[in-house]
Amino acid sequence: MVKKDKNIERVGTRRKKVTNSLFSPILAQFHAWTKECRLNTKKPQTFAYRIIGKRIARLLPPFSDMDVNLQRSGMKTNLKVYVSFAIFVSLFVSVAVLILVPTILITIFRFPLLSSLLFGVGGSFFAGGITMTLFYAYPIYRADNLKRSLEDSLPFMTGYMAILAGAGVPSHRIFRSLAELNSPLAVSHEAKNVVRDVELFGLDILSALESASDRTPSPRVKELLEGFIATVRSGGGLAKYLRDQSRQYMRLKQIALSRFSDTLAILAEFYVTMLVAGPLILIVMLAAMAMLGGGTGSLDPRLLLCLLTYLGIPIGSVMFLIILDALSPRR
Repeated sequence: MVKKDKNIERVGTRRKKVTNSLFSPILAQFHAWTKECRLNTKKPQTFAYRIIGKRIARLLPPFSDMDVNLQRSGMKTNLKVYVSFAIFVSLFVSVAVLILVPTILITIFRFPLLSSLLFGVGGSFFAGGITMTLFYAYPIYRADNLKRSLEDSLPFMTGYMAILAGAGVPSHRIFRSLAELNSPLAVSHEAKNVVRDVELFGLDILSALESASDRTPSPRVKELLEGFIATVRSGGGLAKYLRDQSRQYMRLKQIALSRFSDTLAILAEFYVTMLVAGPLILIVMLAAMAMLGGGTGSLDPRLLLCLLTYLGIPIGSVMFLIILDALSPRR
């Protein structure tokens, strides 16, 4: 009996060893995959790049200008990663719309199956195209936002730099002082990039300024940096150059504020006409038509009233806010 028990134990031990040797690589791979998924869920761009990043090499040439916009916008994202994330989100939105639209039309509005599928396919293409367009336009919006922030702070930045240059502070110390400002200005972020290029990447101050001039979205900042480089190389008066630039940018800022006040008056009239008085007139008219029983089918006043209330006015207000944000100064 003792020998039989020992033989049974030996057979069980061998089976465990064989089982572990067969399934341990699979289990290890499964644990590694689940760990990678947990990490990638925190970084959706990385997750998208791992899925489709290696398959979009042929799609990158049409997005070549996006690389320049990504650099000018200050986004710390590679072109391939950004395009992978844009395509992944566009496909996800398209599939979601393709499933949701027919389901809602069939279950709630009792549409026919074929019409619901056609609406779903059309909405899917439309949603995917809109999503891709938004991803394409976002770096341009960020670059324009950064451009306006830089140009709004130029008069004060050049004045501060002129004071430091007049006190005999070296060029690299001027930009380090700008980088150490406590206020969250866009110019501080640009100065930090210059300091990074000098102290971390080992570039001299003029080469770092040339790199900053190439990637800045603002023509005025580019002109300022190129003039700064030319003045330092020629041995001219840096403090005088910065004072003259500060006066010039201050005059330009006064002109821009004066123009913005005129534009704001026009926008206020537009808002009152199109988004206050206009919707009120249409709502009263459609409500009267609904009570009188006018309109049938797709021109039902109740349907038009719902579209105006829940789609027209909110979309118009959002578009007005976007236009106002695009035209207004940052500070």
